[in-house]
Amino acid sequence: MVSTSTGWSMSRLARHGRGFCILLVALAFACALLHAQDDPLNQIHVTPPPAKPAVPTGPPPVEGKAALKARSGERIRVDVNLVLIPLTVTDPLNRLVTGLERKEFFLYENNSQQEIKSFSAEDAPVSIGIVMDLSGSMNNKVVRARESIVEFLRTSNPQDEFFIIGFNDRPELIEDFTSSVDDIEARLQTVRPGHRTALLDAIYYGVNKMKQARYERKAILIVSDGGDNRSRYTESEVRNLVRESDTEVFAIGIFDAYAATTEERNGPLLLHDLSEETGGQLFRVDDISDMTDIATKISAELRNQYVLGYKPADAKRDGKWRKVKVKLVPPPGLPPLTVHARSGYYAPSQ
Repeated sequence: MVSTSTGWSMSRLARHGRGFCILLVALAFACALLHAQDDPLNQIHVTPPPAKPAVPTGPPPVEGKAALKARSGERIRVDVNLVLIPLTVTDPLNRLVTGLERKEFFLYENNSQQEIKSFSAEDAPVSIGIVMDLSGSMNNKVVRARESIVEFLRTSNPQDEFFIIGFNDRPELIEDFTSSVDDIEARLQTVRPGHRTALLDAIYYGVNKMKQARYERKAILIVSDGGDNRSRYTESEVRNLVRESDTEVFAIGIFDAYAATTEERNGPLLLHDLSEETGGQLFRVDDISDMTDIATKISAELRNQYVLGYKPADAKRDGKWRKVKVKLVPPPGLPPLTVHARSGYYAPSQ
């Protein structure tokens, strides 16, 4: 009886002992945890999720990878509410006209007059791509072309950014986006002309490259002496791409008086049409020594543009092409003036 009673008592004691040990371990762990919370070196900091940003009322952000991705599919400088139309005005001698007022402009979309909501004539920064012909026919013109490009850069807004594409058989990026004129000038000293002319490929490359631009205002300057005889892209494909982009095209054309081939004869027409449709201009070079002055004039145009903003009366997001026309009623005493503005835009599709 004693052995049975003693065995039961020892077994019961062992169970109670184990429970007591577990309780002591739990108490020790709790104490250690409280101590860890008091020690700042052992704290785990959980960053709260950032507050959701307010829905923007203006254009989408223009910096950062997310913005570049969002803008890669844009067709024109347009958001849900506002369309921006940059333009220049010239007189009968093709001289730049500044100092005009908002009340003198009238804007139409698909022949329906629109109310101009914003008006600006400020020298805002521009993202500029330079597309330089380096084909064999440029051999005796490349020095002047290089000088004119550098002068164009030096007379631009100091905040402008630039990239340079050179092309002969194929386009090649000479210098990526930069605001350093010295860097671009140094790179241009290394280029050498030769081979054939892939003008259309170079324009296509330049317009696509412009999707990485920092600024909303964008322009491409083409310096070329002839037509295309090497490209993979067709004229129709390039025209469509330029039409869908929000990039103005300017061109300095160093054309031969007697073009030997069909491509050379069509070169001036191509550059003229691309420029006119986007609100830019083609400048023909009759004397190579005038190239620097022409480049300076284009720089002045970009720095003295008017920008009209309006909210389309047609709010449908149908992705369709909408024709835009800007009319000007100049003050009394001025000669007839010409407005250079893009011909339209694609409405948002969603």
